[in-house]
Amino acid sequence: MPRVDVLLVSPDPRSRESMALAVRSIERALGTELRFRAAANGELGIRAALRDRPDVIVADEIASRAGAFALAKELREGTAEPYDGIIVILLERKHDAWLARWSGADAWFVKPVDPFALAERVLELVTQKESA
Repeated sequence: MPRVDVLLVSPDPRSRESMALAVRSIERALGTELRFRAAANGELGIRAALRDRPDVIVADEIASRAGAFALAKELREGTAEPYDGIIVILLERKHDAWLARWSGADAWFVKPVDPFALAERVLELVTQKESA
């Protein structure tokens, strides 16, 4: 399996570090290296996703200029060439799960996120995508 590119979107550097630490744990199971990129807000995340086409995006629900829902909706439906990678949203409230589903996210977790559950779901989604 080739390297897996992951885009982390959050205004909080500590949140991006936590996301990376959790997701990096799947490297051994995948047998490949993960490469991380970061965006400090949703607008930069959208631009980076359209430019670089990462395999996975993990985004905080609350991000300046465009939150995770706007990011996902734009990438899934707002471009001529929709993004077909994996989008995972980290929610502030469990009540926002319907927004994550509506936006086109593949998975979502309410903060504080169980890092093992996040890694397990990302691994599952990546391996499903590879086998499709």
